[in-house]
Amino acid sequence: MRCASGSTAASSTRSASSSDRSATTAARASPAGVPGEIKVKWHRDLPAFAEVGAAVLSRSGGNWFVCFQIALPDQEAPPRDGAAVGIDVGLTALIATSDGETVATPPWTKHAAKKQHRLQRALARCKQGSRRRLKAKQRLARHNAHTANQRRDFLHKLSRSLVERYAVIALEDLDVARLARSMLAKAVHNATWDHLRAFLEYKAASAGVRVEVVDPHGTSQTCPQCGVGVAKTLNDRSHTCPCGCVMDRDVAAATVILQRAQAMGPGHGLRSLSERTAA
Repeated sequence: MRCASGSTAASSTRSASSSDRSATTAARASPAGVPGEIKVKWHRDLPAFAEVGAAVLSRSGGNWFVCFQIALPDQEAPPRDGAAVGIDVGLTALIATSDGETVATPPWTKHAAKKQHRLQRALARCKQGSRRRLKAKQRLARHNAHTANQRRDFLHKLSRSLVERYAVIALEDLDVARLARSMLAKAVHNATWDHLRAFLEYKAASAGVRVEVVDPHGTSQTCPQCGVGVAKTLNDRSHTCPCGCVMDRDVAAATVILQRAQAMGPGHGLRSLSERTAA
């Protein structure tokens, strides 16, 4: 049996919000320890043959959620045939693919950061223990929850699009925790590369798509055409090699990542293959 918890983003979970306006199905829930029934709006149906183990009632950002923990029989998807792609994550562009596609960081992130700073300053001006401070704190919490929801929604849609289009996805095995302690900590936290990788891995496992991670060392400094190292700074956004290869820096890195995953081209460094895990 495969266990799934509502606290994850797996497709085998189900959660409902009391303020979810996009939901279309209304119902009532009776969690243990809570007298009476609670009106809820389901945003998706429970999977067939699901065994409900527990329901957890929680509150976040002024909204109430009920989260179900369920168990499902293992259903391994057969490997899928299709195209392979290498993906390079970055800060200028969120991702760049070996096919030449780039996905920019969502424009709303800068606006959200400015609003967060404004709300934090308003909170700091409030007197400790005052009703005004409590309201300011609630406004800040709602804004943070809204920003997190926007970010998760964007990453879910992006990862689903990649899984539907490719049969093999190659990524760098980045140490995000270490990068988050560098001078680029704010940008790294905002990019949430670890969340994107986690979403890709569990979606790929249920779709028969293979995810491979490779050694990230030198991927942005290696020419995908001849394998020669070409030194670049962070300000150099174009890859230009004496062999005549000229392309976008991130696209070149994504091509090198794919070559390493396939043990082709300038070096290889396969780390691990994606496997089906508990959601």
